[in-house]
Amino acid sequence: MINSLLKILIIFPALLAAVFVSRAQVVDDYLADEKYLYAATKQVNQFFRRFNGEEDDRGNRFLPGDKRFRDADIRKGYLSMIFDNETPSFPNDLKRAFIREVNNPSNPEYLDFHAPEWFAEVHATFRFNGRDENAILFLKLEKAGLGTKWVFDDAYFEPFARMFNVDTARNLAFLHPMSHEIDFMNLNKAFNNKEKVEDYAGQKYRPDYLSLVLYEIKRGNLQFKSVREVKFHFFQIKDWYFEISEFNRSGYNKGWLISNLARVEESQKEALKNYIYLRN
Repeated sequence: MINSLLKILIIFPALLAAVFVSRAQVVDDYLADEKYLYAATKQVNQFFRRFNGEEDDRGNRFLPGDKRFRDADIRKGYLSMIFDNETPSFPNDLKRAFIREVNNPSNPEYLDFHAPEWFAEVHATFRFNGRDENAILFLKLEKAGLGTKWVFDDAYFEPFARMFNVDTARNLAFLHPMSHEIDFMNLNKAFNNKEKVEDYAGQKYRPDYLSLVLYEIKRGNLQFKSVREVKFHFFQIKDWYFEISEFNRSGYNKGWLISNLARVEESQKEALKNYIYLRN
């Protein structure tokens, strides 16, 4: 009896210590997970608020009139957090210059959710002619009554791009300049050449892939399957362009982050937009 009691007295403190250690580990893990949760920029709207310095590190909003609202010192810390710092595609010097310019106390720049000059790029999978094909949809915000809505702005679909391959470098088929004198009876030449009928269009002709996508969906030949990737492109900041993507990974640096950054003069932005839209 005494031996049994001694064993219990010896073992009990060890068990109690193990329980405390286990509970402490659970608390530490919870606090770490909580920190990761708050550090992550979980929503695009939150990206806007963090970029502008309109919330604290726990996601609580700063309202106009609060001395912390858009405070330059607080904002500087948030701006450094909303970049992809693990696999950046841009040098740190460029990042620091961007933060310095948008957070300049004498001339700060902010993002406006309802303003133009930002749009979404959605990579989706469609079923077309018995095969899964990738498509890119470009969407922008448009005013709708008292609010806004996302609308299709453009599209790129590889099967259509192959079909309408306008190569201005080669000798294109054409209608003779005197075709009007024969009442354009030679149009049969153009329409019988169905593989290259687009050659007969003007130099400024560009196929409208969005209309073709919507047309084939209406006919039932093109079926939407899933979204594979989403990113957003921003041109709102003077002389800058950046892109945000969603990073699902462990650690603090995750969520919606700036994945691409470039200094772009205002006069060059339209050309960059055309490049992103895959317009020839």
